[in-house]
Amino acid sequence: MRKLLQFATLMGLLLVLPGCGVIDYYLLPPPEDTAQELYEAGLDAMKVKDYEEAAGHFQALKDRFPFSPYTPKAELSLGDAWFLAEEYQLSTDVYEEFEALHPRHEMIEYVLFQIGVSNFKLFESIDKPNNTVGRAIEYFTRLKEAYPESKYVAEAERYISECRRLMAEHEVFVADFYWRSERYGSAWERYTYISENFQDQPEIAAYAAKRAEVAWLKFRENASEEELERIQGSWKQWFDWL
Repeated sequence: MRKLLQFATLMGLLLVLPGCGVIDYYLLPPPEDTAQELYEAGLDAMKVKDYEEAAGHFQALKDRFPFSPYTPKAELSLGDAWFLAEEYQLSTDVYEEFEALHPRHEMIEYVLFQIGVSNFKLFESIDKPNNTVGRAIEYFTRLKEAYPESKYVAEAERYISECRRLMAEHEVFVADFYWRSERYGSAWERYTYISENFQDQPEIAAYAAKRAEVAWLKFRENASEEELERIQGSWKQWFDWL
């Protein structure tokens, strides 16, 4: 009796629905999301701060619908998702690709700013190479030069100053290392470089200038005539009283 009822139910469906529709419903895979649906799903994930899921939706849209009008927005949002997830290398890569693909896009000034901030946030500590800080300055400077009226310029200038401070502190770290190692010639050269090239960081520059004088005197005590002659053209400008 039960089998008879199941058969009758199935026959009823076949009569109500087109035959192909029933077959499609049970046998074919569900339709894929459209570009708009993927974009909206990404935005929904962003709202609840699920940035990795959002990135997955935006990346899927980018891969599956490269020519959709939603694609540029998804590319930009993908960079934002990785930035908010604190995956700054990924955000840098995405933003840089966006700039390369859409150099005249209306959001380019924002993209330049975000590349700068992403590189700044990749900085780890003053005892490690600070190449990303230099890259940050490069993009902040480009923003200032290309879009002097941009609302991001004031913040970019603050970041540039902070980047310069970190670069100066790194140089001081290296110079102090030479000092502690009693490599006074190398310390003197590094301190001199700092005092000459970081005048925008007056406290650090003043510290380096004082250390340079003492480092030179200590170096002179033990240096050979050849070593003194090697840098003689540089030190005379510092010690007119010698």
